[in-house]
Amino acid sequence: MSKYSTKLLGFGDNVVDIYDHQKTMYPGGNCVNVSVYGKMSGCEKTAYMGYFGDDEEAELVIDALKKNGVETVKCRQLHGENGYSRITLKDGDREFLDFNEGGIRGKTPYVLDRFDLEYMKGFDVVHSGNYSFTEGELHKMKEAGIQISFDFSDDSTEEYYRKTAPDVTYAFCSFDGTDQETEEHLKKIISMGPRLAMASRGAKGCILYDGEKFFVQPAMPLKEVKDTLGAGDSMIASFLTVYTGRIKNGFDQDVAIRESLKEAAAFAAGICGIEGAFGCGKKYE
Repeated sequence: MSKYSTKLLGFGDNVVDIYDHQKTMYPGGNCVNVSVYGKMSGCEKTAYMGYFGDDEEAELVIDALKKNGVETVKCRQLHGENGYSRITLKDGDREFLDFNEGGIRGKTPYVLDRFDLEYMKGFDVVHSGNYSFTEGELHKMKEAGIQISFDFSDDSTEEYYRKTAPDVTYAFCSFDGTDQETEEHLKKIISMGPRLAMASRGAKGCILYDGEKFFVQPAMPLKEVKDTLGAGDSMIASFLTVYTGRIKNGFDQDVAIRESLKEAAAFAAGICGIEGAFGCGKKYE
């Protein structure tokens, strides 16, 4: 039985993370990771919606989603190369060496129709991000009454925020700055339209702003560090899972935020002990 009644859909990127130092491929991508982590966090239902290539790398991601109980009925497989990132690890932190800009997915933007939107309405939250090539579809989703979670990562420009944030319900980013700089950044994001904005800060934990209050969550101690690749995505997925479930059950918003941040921080700490974003690696020659 699921721990939370949350239904979460990842819409956008999927990639294979190729670890040169291990000669191993791992399934990943922000939206795939959020879907899988949502399931691991206790979601009632999670799904992924996006385009795959038709190569070995695509099959690895598709198989991993199936093994983790993530629905893929609205995906399509296109003729071409799947997205990949070539990575090495240095002191437990990832270092990107090469990527192919989403492969065939980057060349074929997803265009939502009425049936896609109706499917999306069956979820509490639809998550996407700034590597997903979905920006042009966000307004359709918002007009349809869909709650949108969006990861701006750490490299979105102010122009990008101004273009994208007005359609977003829950905004996430990575931010390396002082407490005051982080708070000012979150204030700016909220002023553009999102209901909640959260900045992940690595070992400093995270700060969330709801337009009135700041909520600070320290990072949880790490028992083992094998790979930090999925830490940010796992934080997003767990927060959305717990927060949505709490709000649906009538919890006070402040209580829901605090409990969700604490649980998400603990979940993210555990994910750092897994090779790849969520395991399911495959050796290659």
